[in-house]
Amino acid sequence: MIISLDPGTFQALFLSLRVTLVALLLSSIFGFPIGIFLAFTKFKGKKLIMNLVYTFMGFPPVVAGLIVYLLLSRSGPFGFLKLLFTPQAMILAQIILSLPVIIGLTVLGLRAIDISVYELSITLGATKTKASYLLLREARLSILGALITAFGASISEVGAAMLVGENIEGLTRSMTTALMLETRQGNFDRALALGIILLLLAFLVNSILVLFGDIQGIKKNARQLD
Repeated sequence: MIISLDPGTFQALFLSLRVTLVALLLSSIFGFPIGIFLAFTKFKGKKLIMNLVYTFMGFPPVVAGLIVYLLLSRSGPFGFLKLLFTPQAMILAQIILSLPVIIGLTVLGLRAIDISVYELSITLGATKTKASYLLLREARLSILGALITAFGASISEVGAAMLVGENIEGLTRSMTTALMLETRQGNFDRALALGIILLLLAFLVNSILVLFGDIQGIKKNARQLD
């Protein structure tokens, strides 16, 4: 099963990867700018917001699924979109889980670097966007850690996926929900195979992220030597 990847397993594998990567991409697009803002901006109520961010970093997946379910159900405010029990609903649930992780770890990472990098960039004429990019590059290891943590939390999530996806074969059946189904049916050999494939998938994606971070570090060191 691991070597051949039968059609059902392949569909679940592709869905898990697609849902997780799309959720991670969208969370990164919004999470990193918010993290930069919270790390270097002082305003009233910031401590409360940070406490909320850190609290939501441990958000129970089943609660995230419940929120999305209520929003997208027929009686919910967005029921007219008819997104419940679709991959889009699963992506939304994973965004709720991964966004606070990326924001919180970005703030912690940026607080550990020298703010003078940002200030010097602005002084030399860089735009705020360019200066923010330089900050993110300096904190690339922390950013990489945020991505890996968010990816791990998303790819292994099952509670929210079951609530908003309903584990529909060929449509919303992911690796984790398929694993749960096989375990409940007593097909422990298939469940074990799915677990191994899921671990290999996580290892592959995390290896790519780490490799990308190492390449960026090598490029930075080369520029410094020049």
